[in-house]
Amino acid sequence: MQPRTKLLLIGLASFALIAAYLWIDLGSDWRYALTRRTLKVLAVILTGSSIAFSTVVFQTITHNRILTPSIIGMDSLYGLIQTTVVFFFGATHMLWVNEKVHFAVSTGLMALFAGVIYRALFRRENFNIYFVLLVGMIMGVFFQSFASFMEMLIDPNEFLVAQGRMFGSFNNVRTGLIAIAFAAVGLVAAYFYPIARILDVLALGRDHAINLGVDYNPAVRRLWIVVSGLVAISTALVGPVTFLGLLVANVTYELLKTHRHALTIPGAMLVSVAALMGALIAVERVFSFNTTVSVIVNFVGSLYFIYIVLKESQS
Repeated sequence: MQPRTKLLLIGLASFALIAAYLWIDLGSDWRYALTRRTLKVLAVILTGSSIAFSTVVFQTITHNRILTPSIIGMDSLYGLIQTTVVFFFGATHMLWVNEKVHFAVSTGLMALFAGVIYRALFRRENFNIYFVLLVGMIMGVFFQSFASFMEMLIDPNEFLVAQGRMFGSFNNVRTGLIAIAFAAVGLVAAYFYPIARILDVLALGRDHAINLGVDYNPAVRRLWIVVSGLVAISTALVGPVTFLGLLVANVTYELLKTHRHALTIPGAMLVSVAALMGALIAVERVFSFNTTVSVIVNFVGSLYFIYIVLKESQS
């Protein structure tokens, strides 16, 4: 079966899951239920597409299929931001209660962190991408440790409030942020578009890309900004979903059997939407809201990660 045919089937499966979620068991007050579900679907599409897109691009520039953007410490920084706001200002402060202010602060600080790494580590002409990843991992551990320290001192009631945003959840999507998040993703996509055509060349490696005429370092810097921006937006909107990118990117590679980014990127986005919709249906219909989407996705993704590592060790 041709990759384009497989991509079409993945798209049909995604739309089928969306339709099933929207229309099954609407009840008597169907207008309200349909409105709420539509907002959740929009959040799923934006978050799933952003994470899948950023993961495929990130794996292209690192040439490693078991790495995800979360390794640079963005998820840990998000958790630190939530804990810090509640610790110093309380759960009734505008920084926490006002969803637009909270979104802007969270996204801005994560983007600032990515910008600091960009300025500090990419100024050298011959930078090493793995050194950047190592710094990201160290910073992630530091953020997580500092957040844990404040959680030990924080008021227990406010800790529960902060913990509610530590996990990715679509059950209480902040509806006022959907349009803002879509606009932000649109700006990132516009920034990415001029260099989209060189992704297939970058996948060949640094030396081959340079020999084929790609200005390698500036291209990787721009892609770094794209990845960081998408991760910041999606994380600030619904919270961290750590293993989603790893899961959907590798499933897409296995299904499509191609390295062309014109197919793998939309394929990963569709697989991501399908995975999140399936998890959302399971949360509401099977587990009766007793768990979250991120718990299901991270559980399946962690098992798949172990499978990938074992498979790579044997090859």
